[in-house]
Amino acid sequence: QPPECIRGLCVVHSPLEQLERGVCLPPKATKQKVTKEPKPNKLRPLKATGEKLHQAVTKPPKGKARVKLTAPPNQVHQPASILTRVVTRGQFQKVPESLTLMAGNTLELRCRGRSVRWRFPAYLKDEDEGRLRCVIKHFERHSQLLVVNSRATDTGEYSCWSFQCRDSECQDGEDRMGKAFIFFTGQELFVPTEDYYEVVQLRTNHPTLLPCQVTSPLAKVTLHREFPPEEVAVDGIDISYDVKRGFVIHRPRPSYAGSLFCMASLAGMRQISTKYMLIYVNYPSSAPKPTVSASATTVRAGENFNVTCTVFGEPEVAVDFTWEYPGQQIGRPPYIRECTDLARRGGQVQQESESILYIDEARAIDEGLYTCSAMNLQGTTTISTRVQGPNLLPFSLLSFL
Repeated sequence: QPPECIRGLCVVHSPLEQLERGVCLPPKATKQKVTKEPKPNKLRPLKATGEKLHQAVTKPPKGKARVKLTAPPNQVHQPASILTRVVTRGQFQKVPESLTLMAGNTLELRCRGRSVRWRFPAYLKDEDEGRLRCVIKHFERHSQLLVVNSRATDTGEYSCWSFQCRDSECQDGEDRMGKAFIFFTGQELFVPTEDYYEVVQLRTNHPTLLPCQVTSPLAKVTLHREFPPEEVAVDGIDISYDVKRGFVIHRPRPSYAGSLFCMASLAGMRQISTKYMLIYVNYPSSAPKPTVSASATTVRAGENFNVTCTVFGEPEVAVDFTWEYPGQQIGRPPYIRECTDLARRGGQVQQESESILYIDEARAIDEGLYTCSAMNLQGTTTISTRVQGPNLLPFSLLSFL
């Protein structure tokens, strides 16, 4: 604002007077304040609102180093799969965990690596025609698996892994592996098998698989009993279903024994699988743990003694015994008695299996090591005891004395 001049006298008003007179002052030059980053223990809430608040939060101060965020250990980037599928010439597709193709189509898989091995369904390994439909070629940087005229029997898991070779030494690379389950769907809802009946053992404490493999993940599959005809309940606990394997009986019971089969339905089509003849077997949880004892550790010539081998285990589990004894050297026949009974030990009912070896009229040859071997479906355990006879003399010499 220029000064006011009256008759050559100029008056300059102060800023306060100009403000009272309604005169607008020019903006005053101010120094730009430098915002310092507050210390962690003296943080103050920002007064910015709306978009300014967002910018204040997201934009770091100038001159400050940006903090690089790292993923937690459980979110570490997994290595890419080395398995790919050739869709058309020059066009590749990452193979998902499961893939559905129409039977009759050609399957071409490629696996990256310099030394590659393949694993695929057993039917493609058949000497008659499997090897004519499945061809594997190895190249410098990849390997190719080609399946022509595909069938329902080709349904299964396809996997490959590459070897890491350094100076002619090759090692399996766990991070260099790829696999995929491929369904070949068509008129067959189940993977065909050669057998009309298949015998399956139901073992105690061992999960049992009924391998009724479907060719389409969309098929609805149920489990049935042949006699009497009824559907078997699948609760996911005692019995569960896996589309890539079949039905799994997690807790085998004698009531499951008999003839069972699977039934699949899809798009108005219904088919049954191979029939499975289930036989329940009391399968032991471990090999037997026998104990052995002799009626006398020291015997005289002409005396009778016996050696007992005892096994405690699950009820209705068969145990077989065999003996080795000094008298075998001269062909002395064994006299053995075996028995089985139920006994309560530690609050549980267990089966007591016992084998007793009798030795009549002991001789000098009967001195030595007596060995008992107890065997069940899980294995064999051997235990021994020694019978001493400082007074064992030939019986004829004892009579003469």
